[in-house]
Amino acid sequence: MTEIRAQYYVKKEDGLVHCLLCPHNCHIKNNKRGICRVRINIDGDLYAETYGQISSLALDPIEKKPLYNFYPGSYILSVGSYGCNFSCSFCQNNGISFGNPQTTYISPEILVDKAFSLKDSGNIGLAYTYNEPFISYEYVLDCCRLIKEKKMKNVLITNGYVQNDPLLELLPYVDAMNVDLKSFSPDFYQKICNGRVEHVKDTIRLAANKCHVEVTCLVIPGLNDSPEEIEAMSVWLSQLSPEIPLHLTRFFPRYKMLDKESTSKTVLIKLKEIAKSHLKNVYLGNV
Repeated sequence: MTEIRAQYYVKKEDGLVHCLLCPHNCHIKNNKRGICRVRINIDGDLYAETYGQISSLALDPIEKKPLYNFYPGSYILSVGSYGCNFSCSFCQNNGISFGNPQTTYISPEILVDKAFSLKDSGNIGLAYTYNEPFISYEYVLDCCRLIKEKKMKNVLITNGYVQNDPLLELLPYVDAMNVDLKSFSPDFYQKICNGRVEHVKDTIRLAANKCHVEVTCLVIPGLNDSPEEIEAMSVWLSQLSPEIPLHLTRFFPRYKMLDKESTSKTVLIKLKEIAKSHLKNVYLGNV
């Protein structure tokens, strides 16, 4: 492990540390990890285990993030590590979010140099994606700073589950975000994600004032596909800005949620029409 001291934690008595990065507020015992599995207490200090540990690297179309209204037609070097601070049973990237994938250490300097070398291939910067980027906060922050020195773009694809202070420190370096608003229901977040929707809404609200924001909702039959819920979500987003793009994405059975059918295209089209009565840019994904 590359021993990089974590940011945003407080030492407590008896070697305990209180992690302040995300709203879980983990109190972590010595030699134990937080809910994310990647922030570890070593002798009373918190370390960022995934610093520079890369599981996935690819030059992707920006639309794949998905970002449809941010430099359309361009490419972005996309990088991921492992771990997540949610526990969604429908996870589309469970192999790296909850597994132990093979990783390679890539320093921020080498990664940024790689991104810069791909400019002639249409690359506009770095996208921190595939797994939850905020739990690799220190690495993402270091890379973001270096990318801005190269006058390139930083993009985060995130579940939005982060405390306000670290978010506000990072946002000056971020050009665009796609935030996964998995549902508009507190009950859904508590039971299925082990989180609270209000914190995700706070992230969207803060980010929308600082950078380009698009929102994705994976529409799961019987869980978050009611017209009332999608309308409430769309109304709330429109109050921030009717220009915020909303991506309604088709669900396919994955990971531990194999008992659900794929989302009906008819349902998705109906939900899109509801959302479009409040938002200017609504897209369907995985159709």
